[in-house]
Amino acid sequence: MKYIEVRFSFSSDEEYVKDLLSSELGDLGFESFSSDDEGLVGYVQAPLFDESALKNALADFSFDTNVRYEAKDAEDKDWNEEWEKNYFQPIVIGDEHGSFHKDVPSAKYDIVINPKMAFGTGYHATTTLMMRALLRLGVTGKRLLDMGCGTAILAILAAKKGAKEVVGIDIDEWAYENAKENIVMNGTPDIELRLGGAEALKTETFDVILANINRNILLQDIRHYVERMRRGSLLFLSGFYESDIPVIEAETAKHGLRKLSYEMQNDWVAVQFEKV
Repeated sequence: MKYIEVRFSFSSDEEYVKDLLSSELGDLGFESFSSDDEGLVGYVQAPLFDESALKNALADFSFDTNVRYEAKDAEDKDWNEEWEKNYFQPIVIGDEHGSFHKDVPSAKYDIVINPKMAFGTGYHATTTLMMRALLRLGVTGKRLLDMGCGTAILAILAAKKGAKEVVGIDIDEWAYENAKENIVMNGTPDIELRLGGAEALKTETFDVILANINRNILLQDIRHYVERMRRGSLLFLSGFYESDIPVIEAETAKHGLRKLSYEMQNDWVAVQFEKV
């Protein structure tokens, strides 16, 4: 799959502006981002790149900064090598790291991830928040769904923690193929992967559902998640800001969920709900 690389530069150097823009770009099909002193770099599949829609989004960007951009073709091989060498360093959450890292600390759950173009390395605040929530949760013997699984890092962690059945779903073929590689690399072959969106859900029910996706897709698909939950099942949602919680909570309440708690990092949140 060919990707377009778009570099954005700002008149403001506030870090939160990059987060806000990347959130809006997710609605335009952008999948992955990197950040440096010069600005923000986003990646979108070439067939999904709509420059007219991008210009409109930047014109409507309502924060005190001027945004400029430059787009060019991104070569997969060069992109992977650049990220592996320069952007990913080992992190400890529970633990997760890239397979190109050798000197890493030992931990109870050691997860090796080759992210390629897929979202979910543990570096973005939403992934970190979801991993922390999952680490606190008892999942032994439970059925778990990872919607928008990206690299499958959450699905892999759930399997390592003893989940009875784990299903990962992602709409992007690149992420799907990358997730398959990571599952094999981590010795968790029983994870079931499906390519697609909410339509890939079957008639099964889950004890725990994780969905780290952008706000608009969550609002659209919450009802489908609830259909796959039983009373007492838990739903963890992330991919949005603290200011978005009221609209998310209103939608979940319409479908019989109650909010239990939430955790925040850099204005991003992960919210826990229960089906009552």
